[in-house]
Amino acid sequence: MSHTANSLLVTSDAGLALIKSFEGLETTAYPDPGNGITGEPWTIGYGHTRGVRRGDTCSEEQATAWLREDLRAAEGAVRHLVDVPLTQGQFDALASFVFNCGAGAFGNSTLLRLLNGGDESGAADQFRRWNRGADGVLPGLVRRRAAERDLFISRETG
Repeated sequence: MSHTANSLLVTSDAGLALIKSFEGLETTAYPDPGNGITGEPWTIGYGHTRGVRRGDTCSEEQATAWLREDLRAAEGAVRHLVDVPLTQGQFDALASFVFNCGAGAFGNSTLLRLLNGGDESGAADQFRRWNRGADGVLPGLVRRRAAERDLFISRETG
C-alpha cells in the first residue's frame, strides 16, 4: 500500500532533464541493435517504442510528450511500491531508476526494502549497485546511478 503523500507526485522538470540526458534524443527511428535482422522494436525520441516503425521521425516536443507518457508506468510503480513519504528529488530519482531498470527489478530490490524500512541512506547507497549490463560494469550506468543517487539525497522538494 503506497503512502498517500506520494499519490500527487509526478516527475519534475529536473527529473525529466536527468532522464533525457541519459536516454539521449533520437529524432529518427532506429532499430534495436540487439535484435538482429528484424530491428524490432524500433525506437525514437527518448527511448519510445510503442507504435514506432522504420522511417518515423519526431520533434523534440513530440519526444518529450512521449517520454512523459512513457514515464507514467514508472511513476505508478514508484507510487505503488514505496510505503514512505518521498521528497520530489527522491521521487524523480526513483522514477528514472524504474524507467531504466523496470518495475519488477525495483520491486524486488534491496533499495526498495531499505527505503520502506526507513533507511534512506542505505537505500541511496544501493543505486551504485545497479551499474551492470550483459558485459559487466557500464560507464554510462555508473554515471546515471550517481546522478540518480545525487538527486535522491538532495533536498529537492519541488
